[in-house]
Amino acid sequence: MNHIIDYYNQFDEWGRLDREPIEYLVNAHHIMRLLPEKGHVLDNGAGPGKYSMALAQRGYDVTLADLTPRLVEIAKQKAVELNLAGQFQGFHAVDARDLSVFPDERFDAALMMGPLYHLQAEEDRSAAVQELNRVTKSGAYVFVAVMTRIRHLITSISHPQQWKPNDNVHNIQEFVRTGRFNHTDEGRFTGAFYFDINDVCPFMESHGFETVKLIGSSSIAGALQEEQLGYWRTRGEEEFQEIMNIIYREAENPSILGVSSHLLYIGKRK
Repeated sequence: MNHIIDYYNQFDEWGRLDREPIEYLVNAHHIMRLLPEKGHVLDNGAGPGKYSMALAQRGYDVTLADLTPRLVEIAKQKAVELNLAGQFQGFHAVDARDLSVFPDERFDAALMMGPLYHLQAEEDRSAAVQELNRVTKSGAYVFVAVMTRIRHLITSISHPQQWKPNDNVHNIQEFVRTGRFNHTDEGRFTGAFYFDINDVCPFMESHGFETVKLIGSSSIAGALQEEQLGYWRTRGEEEFQEIMNIIYREAENPSILGVSSHLLYIGKRK
């Protein structure tokens, strides 16, 4: 896992969600709608804590966990800067496959917004999801992010020189078969796993979760640039919010799952 830590040591993950605001806004909207009014939430694979801070601002007790120690330290600093440190029950540098630092059924809800991106072996993905199941309470909502194989296939065919080794048909065929991607250009996003959309819900259900819904985090607006969103902001706050409500609603439209780079699985622990 060192190559993953090395990547996130140099990558601005907080900034990524600022640069791709629709993904964050859509995910946060659906998460906040379904969470209990209060409780203790685990943000597992939290990175620098973008979702954690939003949860803390809404009064939830939050425990943050991530594989990369540097990102955990950034999250600690963000909590202090935002005067939210009192809402956090802990900051932990841990592997999602081993959450033994937490007891069984500790959390009222849990997010896992990154670990499944990088666990290329099925047994590792299973271990992470089993641990998520163990530490959440019965009936608790879980929110799990995955990346889609079909969207990365589109990206690879469209921009092969940017996504080596998917710059030839043999490697693209292998990627379609396995979902595994290891970038050959140093410093790029690598060690990744992309789900076949049809496998997401059965995978989670086989590990003790009841599916609530699967949404496209990019919704219908994933390709919009800031200036395009800016047009709707110039129309006034009320109209902009109505546009966002359409975007939030259409995230649940199954026809857009294949063009969304990230999906959000929403389920309940049985």
